[in-house]
Amino acid sequence: MKSKVPPNHQAMINEGEENEMEIFGYRLSALWIILCVIGYCLSGGVLLLLFYWKPEWSVWANCVPSSLEKANVILLRSTDERKKYTRKKVRWIILDQYKDALLCESKCSVISDNDSIVNRAIRRPDVKVKFIRVQKIRYVWDYSKKKFEKIGTLEEDHSCYSIHSKYGSGLTTEEQDIRRLVCGHNMIEVEVAPLWKLLINKVLNLFYLYQFFTVVLWLAEGYLGYAIAILLLCCCTITLSLMELRQQSTKLNNLVKAHNNMKVNICRRDGDCSQTESRHLVPGDIIILSGKNFFMSCDAILINGTCIVNEGMLTGECIPVTKTQLPHGDDTMPWMQYSGEDYKRHVLFCGTEVIRTESTAQGPARAVVLRTGFNTTKGDMVRSILYPKPLNFKLHRDVKWFFIFLGFLAVVGIVYAVIIFAQRQISVGRIIVESLVLLTSAICPIIPAALTVGIIYAQSRLKKKTIFCISPDRINMCGQLNLFCFDKTGTLTEDGLDLMGVIPSGGTCFQEMLEHTQLQELTWGPLFGAMASCHSVIMVDGNLQGDPLDLKMFEATGWVLKTTDEDCCKENSSGSMVVHPGPGAWINTVGGINVLFQYPFSSAMQRMSVITEVIGGDELTVYMKGAPEMVASFCRQETVPEEFSAVLENYTFQGLRVIGVAYKILKNANRDDLESIEREQIESDMEFLGLLILENRLKPETKPVLEELNTANIRTVMITGDNIQTATTVAKNCGMIPEDSKVILVEAQGPDNCSPASITWKVLNYPQSVNDDKLLQEISINFEDGLDGKFRSGDYHFSMSGKTYENVEKYFSDLLPKLLMNGTVFARMSPGQKSAIIDEFRKLDYYVGMCGDGANDCAALKMANAGISLSVQEASVAAPFNSHITNIQCVPELLKEGRAALVTSFCMFKYMSMFGLIEYINTLLLYWQRNIFGNNQFLVHDFAIMFVIFLTRRFETRTYANTFAAMECISA
Repeated sequence: MKSKVPPNHQAMINEGEENEMEIFGYRLSALWIILCVIGYCLSGGVLLLLFYWKPEWSVWANCVPSSLEKANVILLRSTDERKKYTRKKVRWIILDQYKDALLCESKCSVISDNDSIVNRAIRRPDVKVKFIRVQKIRYVWDYSKKKFEKIGTLEEDHSCYSIHSKYGSGLTTEEQDIRRLVCGHNMIEVEVAPLWKLLINKVLNLFYLYQFFTVVLWLAEGYLGYAIAILLLCCCTITLSLMELRQQSTKLNNLVKAHNNMKVNICRRDGDCSQTESRHLVPGDIIILSGKNFFMSCDAILINGTCIVNEGMLTGECIPVTKTQLPHGDDTMPWMQYSGEDYKRHVLFCGTEVIRTESTAQGPARAVVLRTGFNTTKGDMVRSILYPKPLNFKLHRDVKWFFIFLGFLAVVGIVYAVIIFAQRQISVGRIIVESLVLLTSAICPIIPAALTVGIIYAQSRLKKKTIFCISPDRINMCGQLNLFCFDKTGTLTEDGLDLMGVIPSGGTCFQEMLEHTQLQELTWGPLFGAMASCHSVIMVDGNLQGDPLDLKMFEATGWVLKTTDEDCCKENSSGSMVVHPGPGAWINTVGGINVLFQYPFSSAMQRMSVITEVIGGDELTVYMKGAPEMVASFCRQETVPEEFSAVLENYTFQGLRVIGVAYKILKNANRDDLESIEREQIESDMEFLGLLILENRLKPETKPVLEELNTANIRTVMITGDNIQTATTVAKNCGMIPEDSKVILVEAQGPDNCSPASITWKVLNYPQSVNDDKLLQEISINFEDGLDGKFRSGDYHFSMSGKTYENVEKYFSDLLPKLLMNGTVFARMSPGQKSAIIDEFRKLDYYVGMCGDGANDCAALKMANAGISLSVQEASVAAPFNSHITNIQCVPELLKEGRAALVTSFCMFKYMSMFGLIEYINTLLLYWQRNIFGNNQFLVHDFAIMFVIFLTRRFETRTYANTFAAMECISA
């Protein structure tokens, strides 16, 4: 090759993301192309085949290095350890029909906006756009920044004000057409490739070509029976593989094809509104949201009104979520930064179901299109399936090196054969044929097919157990897993919650807890009013829907929900929800409660609030519920019981879910002023009412399965978004942390003013009552002792939060590996942090499995060596494995089949390798004796060995599928 990668032209696309790649520019050279064509002819197409397998060789042979701006060929290189190359052709979009508008800024205000990537991508005066397409995503050349930028999404640096002002009235028809040409259509297309195309891609694999070459050679030698047997085996393997690929692509196509056929209402700048197909949407369009029970065809920012959506596709939980409109005022920072972690509260994601919409005085619910096509949330999910992260499996690497060794051995044998036959004055043609026969003896052509035997058997048995696999190669990886991570809620514990009881506050102390069966002793008052009205429960088709916590709390009151004609609970409306006594309610002294205003629950704020009015009354009451510590911080100190912290810790250490409740009377306020009052003013000087205690029970299958995994020496870890004390208690209750082991709470803080970053460790004690000694005790730990083996790894289990993990990673990176070696509970973890934790475990040479119940775990499921989803929601197809058994019983089944398949692959490989070497040595001896194997000799020799192998491995596969005793047979 004449050229190497030019480091001076190196750049990055998707920088900081999981799929980031290095990018290099080249230009085609006529002289080098001519020389390559000559090489294709002289090599009989072998050189062209090599370029197909190694696209970087093709670029280096046909092109000369160039800057990215002048390049017409792009070479991409992944940043992982594989350093895989991809070749892309630079393409152009011609915008001649819009030349007048593009050269006249007054005619096309959005396109002429300097903040618009579309504007910066148009080359003037010939109005062309240069782009490449990588994994279904279009990247255009930004002439201002001199780099390729992702297109098909609204720019992230827009402020709240600019989104409302620039896009609030919609785009003109001309602007829509220009954006559609540059960004592409809003389509998520999955091609169902024809069988002939799949066949060509399959047979161009090096191993299959080698097998066909072997068959042709043996047919030429007259080994008819042997050649036909191998040919039939290859055909069967290819046919089964093609059927599997075709079936998977058909299922994926059926999953997304409805997305491209939706109808949407678009509003243009001239005030014209019309219905069109969703594939015509572009970023910046205004869509009108009306009706109910329809699916989003793009990602969009809600700028007016309120929507209640079902985000089960994203979270795995079919819980209605309230979406509120983006604020108008701020023009100082990007809208995502302004909204902080709650920016998703304003975004309607593609593929989610809009249950209901609610208009305001400004008109119907409207949204600005944020992302289209494969840039959307649903599109990204489909891309993760089409382009999975490549496997880095030691068995595959070792097989390649072993084949290289066999190739070297074959070369030695060929030299030996040439010398022997040359001394006997055999013709050159005959020498070549016999040398090639010796090559096929050394490198057994059946090895690739033999390696798949265990996988095929394991996959068929997994299907019978309703465990489905979209990545069969990962079955072997399951055999080497030595660490398994679990989500908590819905995976280890039940999905729902049960209301255990209520602890009213008596001012300076708590009263006795009223258990669920004693709630009828609760009289009318603020605590009962909070339980009846401070929730986001809605009525859908006559059924109550909402967060399980809200449902249990509201159902315990015996009251019922009545909604207005709009039938929606919205943030900026009045009279949207009414609750009143039901037929079986024990409190019916009031006619009901009218919820006038609602601040939906925010995970970042850890609370929700409502403003209510008793029917027939004239006072406005504010109710708040949320994390107890957060609620108490908004209350007057004299209303919070002195033993608040002790009682809270007592119940959280028992693994119970604790919710704080507070209220206040709004004085000098009326219904018309609610929108103008600041939330901080409403949620101040509140009075603490008490605690709600809810129980999240372990699934009955959890503890036995974890005991089985511990017996097999497979380490188990919990990664959850729940409270750290609750998660730690659940870990102890289910046996993940042994009873006699110490739990150490790790807390790390970043630098604050003049204080440096700090880290502390505390031992968690589990009290039997609130009168016990301190729950937390200081402890001194010497990590070096742990590394030297002076204490057993099971003596200590670390528990840390997501915030602590971030601070440790940033300020104490040298301690992170040591903490992970004994870390068992990782709580309050975001989806990104879950994925990062698994990646860190993999860096410590763990083979990691992950089990979750929804697509909120998708990043972790993809990052793990083997991820299994317990959800039947749409997004669960992104996981390599999916179980229709919604508990962790599927985990040992998967591990057993993985170990059986891996042991089978190892042994089949050893058998077939030895078989090839024996045949190779026999052939060498026969050459010395001036003889060769005959057709029947080859056939009987091979089938006798294959029959013994089949019976032996079939028996061992069944045996290993029913026991974990095979672990010692698997090399690390």
